[in-house]
Amino acid sequence: MTIFTSDSPATNVIAQSKVTAQGQISVPAEVRKKLGVGPGSVLEWDEQGSEVVVRRAGRHSSKDIHLALFPAKTLKKDLPDVKDAIRKYIRKRHARG
Repeated sequence: MTIFTSDSPATNVIAQSKVTAQGQISVPAEVRKKLGVGPGSVLEWDEQGSEVVVRRAGRHSSKDIHLALFPAKTLKKDLPDVKDAIRKYIRKRHARG
């Protein structure tokens, strides 16, 4: 979806949103359906020349994609080391406060 700047003609307007005093907008239902977004979804705002493009953020970061295409050399680890690392990660992830 493209959001046009104020000086460009809006020829493909799907819907309109009003900006609140806090700088927030509501994404209209038609746009949410087209983008396939719901509560908790992340949208990206990209500037392309005089336009701002809004799109649903991908599930993978550019770093994830880079690592998938160009895997770093990994060191082989022993099974106990791997299990210990998993335990530490889970403890950290589920730690309270």
